[in-house]
Amino acid sequence: MPPRLSQHFLHDRNIARRIAEAVPAPVGSRVVEIGPGHGALTEPLLARGFRVLAVELDRVMAEELRQRWEDEERFGLVEDDALDVLLPDAADGDPVWVAGNLPYAITSPLLFHFLDQIDRARIAGMVFMIQKEVADRLAADPGTKAYGALTVGVRLVIDVERLFDVGPGAFRPPPAVVSSVIRLTPHDRFGLDEARRVRLRRLAQALFGQRRKQLQKSLRTLAGLALDQEATGRVAARSALDLARRPETLSPAEFLALEAALEAESSPDPGPPLFHSKRRPRL
Repeated sequence: MPPRLSQHFLHDRNIARRIAEAVPAPVGSRVVEIGPGHGALTEPLLARGFRVLAVELDRVMAEELRQRWEDEERFGLVEDDALDVLLPDAADGDPVWVAGNLPYAITSPLLFHFLDQIDRARIAGMVFMIQKEVADRLAADPGTKAYGALTVGVRLVIDVERLFDVGPGAFRPPPAVVSSVIRLTPHDRFGLDEARRVRLRRLAQALFGQRRKQLQKSLRTLAGLALDQEATGRVAARSALDLARRPETLSPAEFLALEAALEAESSPDPGPPLFHSKRRPRL
């Protein structure tokens, strides 16, 4: 298995049952399971009456899953990279849940891969087991060490709920870290379209790249921004923010206000600033 796909497989049946029970959906609901491996979570998901579509890239494990549930009409299998899989379109039926034990190495890209589909797919929620350190970052409050660009990018779109931690002994092979199970519920409190979500992520990434600097200093020196003193003053007035603050103190809603002020300030002539890039940021 390539290093990018290296995974620690859940074998504790009680933990698997608790993860399945964390999906608050009625019998018959659609659940896309990411990286089912040997099917530890697949089994309790099916036992709860869900229609499970498993996404597994490893050919050997995919064949194992196929043979195990070949007679189960509520089980489907997609043999592909989860980063390339599109969730069912909202017009295709009921809302969909996404669940799984995410590979540590690609947790953030996977999160944003699914969040970028919320305009098209009806994602009711997601239940994931991830590294505890990443869960800490997702649930962090402004002003804390764990709070950063990942926190902002995710919380502008979804609510994060910490459920429980899982020790290394629940896996084979046991990882060197503790894992956490989280539930993510999409919200539309800010009415963000995909283009603006990307701009906000890029802005957060750029500012947290200079985490200890005051906002006003970063806005004057970052490539693609480089605001002069007057422009910085207008941004401060429009956003109603004290730009002597550091990025780690801004709530997601305040990042939204800052991005709106910067967007109003930017000129269409010199080209898009740094945080307008449409490349998926690595957070």
